Amino acid sequence: MSSTPRSALAQRALTAGILAPLGILAVLLLPTVGFALLLGSLCALGMREWVRMAGPSPTALRIALFGAGIALMLVLGLQHRELLRQVSLVGLVFWCLAPLWLRAFEFGSLRSRRYTLLKLVAGLLVIVPAWCAGVYLHGEGARGPLWVLFVVVLIWCADVFAYFTGRRFGGRKLAPRISPGKTWAGVYGAFGGAVLYAAICGYALGLRGPALLGLIVLSLLTVALSIVGDLFESLIKRHAGAKDSGSLLPGHGGVLDRFDSLFAALPVFVAGKMLLGL
Repeated sequence: MSSTPRSALAQRALTAGILAPLGILAVLLLPTVGFALLLGSLCALGMREWVRMAGPSPTALRIALFGAGIALMLVLGLQHRELLRQVSLVGLVFWCLAPLWLRAFEFGSLRSRRYTLLKLVAGLLVIVPAWCAGVYLHGEGARGPLWVLFVVVLIWCADVFAYFTGRRFGGRKLAPRISPGKTWAGVYGAFGGAVLYAAICGYALGLRGPALLGLIVLSLLTVALSIVGDLFESLIKRHAGAKDSGSLLPGHGGVLDRFDSLFAALPVFVAGKMLLGL
């Protein structure tokens, strides 16, 4: 390994080492209102990056779509929890359909106003339901923050297992035209990490039998669609000709580069958790 990759890896590790403990403390210690504001700030930064990558469009349109995303989160945050749940389900539907977009690699790549508008709307569907799902989950009583932390660490765990198994075994590429570095070995590693993590955490939470099995299956589905979220953001970057969505996080890029998988995972996990009655 050359010095440059080692330097980049060290920078990533340093950033993660600083942000991870802060994130864990914020999830566990902040009241739901404070958590909603923190997650909303991340979502706003992510929306700003998305708007910039969506393509050429009038400044007024970009401002309008960005403002619409912020306004939606503010309005939804003042409403009943049931509305947060319903909007998070919109995110689940979007991520179940997103693989169809990924299969048509060239779809949306043209520099036209129509495709720009389509990608701007897609940005709303990526970010707003994720915020709703996160706030809804955090507000679920005493265990709400623990469930949020469960999802966050689940995605971290899947990422780590995917990184090291992908580097160790390599092999067939997952989506070479979208993200050349991702392999099927990495996907299998992510699934293995998800199963191990969910089994340990579920047992620690007192889940047994069908309930524990349900959590493991839900974790696998959550990780699967988080990979779709990662690929979807990579596709938008490819169309924009951008290596990273931003430069806010040293070694990681922008907010979307770091949290795209989580934005996809939250609505999926919330829907599955409700279905299983966990």
